[in-house]
Amino acid sequence: MRRAAMALLAKQISPPNLSIMQDEGFTVARVRTELLSGLTVALALVPEAVAFAFVAGVHPLVGLYAAFMVGLITAVFGGRPGMISGATGALAVVMVALVAQHGVEYLFATVVLMGILQIFAGVMHWGKFIRLVPHPVMLGFVNGLAIVIFLAQLTQFKVPGSDGAEWLSGASLYMMLGLVALTMVIIWGTPKITSIIPAPLAGIGIVAVLVIALGLDVPRVGDMASIEGGFPAFHNPFGTGEGLYGTALAPFTLETLWIILPYAVILAAIGLIESLLTLNLVGEITGKRGGASQECIAQGASNVVTGFFGGMGGCAMIGQSMINVKSGGRTRIAGIAAALFLLLFIVAASPLIEQIPLAALVGVMFMVVIGTFAWNSLKIMTKVPLMDAFVIVLVTVVTVMTDLAIAVVVGVIVSALAYAWNNARRIHAYTRESASDKGAKVYEIEGPLFFGSTDGFIELFDVAGDPDHVIVDFARSRVVDQSALQAIEALAGKYEAEGKTLVLRHLSRDCHQLLTKAGHLMVDSDDDPDYELAVDYSVRTGILGGH
Repeated sequence: MRRAAMALLAKQISPPNLSIMQDEGFTVARVRTELLSGLTVALALVPEAVAFAFVAGVHPLVGLYAAFMVGLITAVFGGRPGMISGATGALAVVMVALVAQHGVEYLFATVVLMGILQIFAGVMHWGKFIRLVPHPVMLGFVNGLAIVIFLAQLTQFKVPGSDGAEWLSGASLYMMLGLVALTMVIIWGTPKITSIIPAPLAGIGIVAVLVIALGLDVPRVGDMASIEGGFPAFHNPFGTGEGLYGTALAPFTLETLWIILPYAVILAAIGLIESLLTLNLVGEITGKRGGASQECIAQGASNVVTGFFGGMGGCAMIGQSMINVKSGGRTRIAGIAAALFLLLFIVAASPLIEQIPLAALVGVMFMVVIGTFAWNSLKIMTKVPLMDAFVIVLVTVVTVMTDLAIAVVVGVIVSALAYAWNNARRIHAYTRESASDKGAKVYEIEGPLFFGSTDGFIELFDVAGDPDHVIVDFARSRVVDQSALQAIEALAGKYEAEGKTLVLRHLSRDCHQLLTKAGHLMVDSDDDPDYELAVDYSVRTGILGGH
């Protein structure tokens, strides 16, 4: 028994693909492309991680350490090589209230619990439910995130040290805009000249050299905050006394659990939704499928580790993933290189990295916005069904106004309701006299019988005017859910009250099993031992509570 159970479990678990190169050939050119792509991503990660740390109300190193650890672990174990993970704004906005009320140690504890929940979701294979996200929701997700990335860059046009209260103006603003435009032109033109260096890296490098050589007075990475630090060290956020950054540790008690659990659930959901949607998007661009459950486990493991090493947690980053893919990154090497380069910046190269002008990084992100936004969605608005067009706009707006998780859930719910409504309108019946049962009336049902179509189903029948024997033919219909069972029982009860007989015919195997399990089918085991498609089944009433 135990051996059989273990064999069954082994069949359900497929070994993850952790090969470094995947399907790419191991060549010097490929490795060079991956490393340069990783360097480009690392440079773009620095201001993003610092900015998201500020959003969450924590020290910049908390965001940088998260970007390093989450990025490294997901690059090694994740389900989609080429995808980049790190500290994200979608998670940071949820963390603000927790940090403000309880301190950063509670945040670390929450990130650990968040990771455990994500690992559980991966083990349970819940990642497969991302397939239920309709394509209009995906388009809205992409467009919404593109707008969010664009709006996030606007903060770089504020005067450093003014706490976001003062915008650049005059010559400083024109200089910033000019450098942003120059970076975008370089990124656009580089592929036409050479493919040796990723275009975003060329843009950052040329503009940085120009600014440093000419001594231009423009905002730089160091104006946001110092990124200097050491290697992340193990830190247990649970206990008593003082923790990192002068805040109290989180007691290992049930009270702490009830404080962090709601935040952990929300963060885990947002992290997985954004990661799995990004996984699908990267898969569409590269033409390769990713492992959803493997990605869930990798995201969870990275967050557990991050929580114990003083990081704010994270998930997949669509902006950096697009930078990586557009720069040629296709394997795990690019993600690993990005994380290691980022650690190098923190430990040894902070003075150099802090001299990079923010305008160059803003230009890179603006090109990401242009490349990420689904421009074709604007063209197809008048060609797709009105409801699909509405869902695209709705998800885009909700993503910008609230957060990704809410937007996707709203989009899926609206799409599901629209689908249910359309299917509810499909149910109808053709009536005829029975060829096999003289005097009987046959109702040939077309369309699914489920919660949305039960009222329409009942209205199809003329109980008072029908003959004593009525056959309901389900050859072109399906009994889907409990509401359908209730409707069948209620209909049978009405005919029973009139002294008439109702039988079901041509039940598909799944419908037969559903009705048998509920106890509605009156089946003689001698006549129907294995299930026969053409057998007429009487309906037992009084099972689900009334007619």
